[in-house]
Amino acid sequence: MGTSTGAGQEQVTAERLAHRVPDLGALQLLIAVARLGSLGRAARELGITQPAASSRVRAMERQLGVALVDRSPRGSKLTPAGALVTDWARRIVEAAEAFDAGAQALRDGRDRRLRVAASMTIAEYLLPGWLIALRHERPGTAVQLLAGNSQFVAERLLAGEVDLGFVEGLALPSGLTDVVVARDRLVVVVAPTHPWARRRGPLAAEELARTPLILREHGSGTRQVLDAALDSVGGLAEPLLELASTTAVKAAVVSGAGPSVLSELAVGEELGARRLVAVPVAEIGLDRALRAVWRTGHRPAGPARDLLGLTRSG
Repeated sequence: MGTSTGAGQEQVTAERLAHRVPDLGALQLLIAVARLGSLGRAARELGITQPAASSRVRAMERQLGVALVDRSPRGSKLTPAGALVTDWARRIVEAAEAFDAGAQALRDGRDRRLRVAASMTIAEYLLPGWLIALRHERPGTAVQLLAGNSQFVAERLLAGEVDLGFVEGLALPSGLTDVVVARDRLVVVVAPTHPWARRRGPLAAEELARTPLILREHGSGTRQVLDAALDSVGGLAEPLLELASTTAVKAAVVSGAGPSVLSELAVGEELGARRLVAVPVAEIGLDRALRAVWRTGHRPAGPARDLLGLTRSG
């Protein structure tokens, strides 16, 4: 109860001060008039018109209830009250400048590092290009990159351990905000020696669902999208293998261990070299959005904002 009352009193005090204390621009104008002895010269120094400066002084006098400046053809002179207010104004402006310098120091510290977490496909195939572009814009920013599955990225963000994340999965826990930065498609891939490589027609979704596959672990974005796509035809069969990286899955498929479903971004080189063969699938969509994510209420700033802009400019 006491805390609520105290907060209410603070709000009332702040509102009263906002109405009774001139803004910084008006105080800076008064200080310039005292130094230059002319309202016109003070206006020019501050980059405003003389009528605007006169209006600002009159508004300040009405706000404070005292005359501050005597105007004459020979110039402008502070009244005794104006001289006293100017002394107070200098202290306020100096405090504001110290506040601004401190805030800038905080921004400079923030801008010297960027902490990013990304799911594996984005970390391996998209982020390197984005980070090279960021390096050109912010050569003094050191980047720390953590790579894991989509669940790992969400956990790091919610713990406040990273500034920006990138995920491939469908589901995000509450407390995170996201925006789509790219599109991707999952493809069924097999070794050239696998029977599916010689199919003439597309694979039925039901056959894919009942076939043991080489898969990424639970929590990966690829696994989430595939689970959702096959849910209507009975869901995934028990995996043939579960591996923690796309590179490991590709190696297993190339060796002939079995089929898998992987990002088109991740298998482009292997498909081009015919080390893997893509198998079309009927009746299901395997397209997905790749998203940037951050903690709700903590919109990316500094280098995180710049990196987000680079992902969307392509």
